[in-house]
Amino acid sequence: MCYTSVLDKWGSRSSYSCKCTKITYPRLLIVETWRGACLHMEEEEEAAPGGGFVQDLSADLQVGVVKPWLLLGSQDAAHDLETMRKHKVTHVLNVAYGVQNAFLDDFIYKTISILDLPETDITSYFPECFEFIEKAKIQDGVVLVHCNAGVSRAAAVVIGFLMNSERLSFARAFSLVKNARPAACPNPGFMEQLHKYQEQILKANGSINNHD
Repeated sequence: MCYTSVLDKWGSRSSYSCKCTKITYPRLLIVETWRGACLHMEEEEEAAPGGGFVQDLSADLQVGVVKPWLLLGSQDAAHDLETMRKHKVTHVLNVAYGVQNAFLDDFIYKTISILDLPETDITSYFPECFEFIEKAKIQDGVVLVHCNAGVSRAAAVVIGFLMNSERLSFARAFSLVKNARPAACPNPGFMEQLHKYQEQILKANGSINNHD
């Protein structure tokens, strides 16, 4: 991912100016850029590592078990059938951009393409995401929520779901997700939106829960 400025703590949306998201595959770079009102996706050859830097091309198969029926991971995990079966996955919520679903005959999929940009309104996708997660839970299924790296978009969705369904504070929901998958770290814009989402929940319900 590429950010051209750093967001001050809970700063305004105008204070950041991210222009592109870079998704890295072995020897290939997918670059998402906004030009005017249009999204452009370009492929670039990835530069060979140098200067003593050793590129890590190993698959990220670590799956965070947030709840027995709610998992968080990367596209690598979602594309590894052994990992999916190991965790007894039945449903997959794919919130990456341009990542195909691998096992259409084996799992129930929901794809919602979300850009990992601070200015993306992640909360606008929450209702559709939460409906699918709740459906999996009601059906006694196990749902894996993933994006490209399982760090920002998918983590934000899972944090938001816990805040909404269990009325957890942002701090508590973030802690649960971070403990399950240490790599989880929503981008600054998503963090700001999740804090505002807590305010919405508090206003609507009068209280939040800081415990499991």
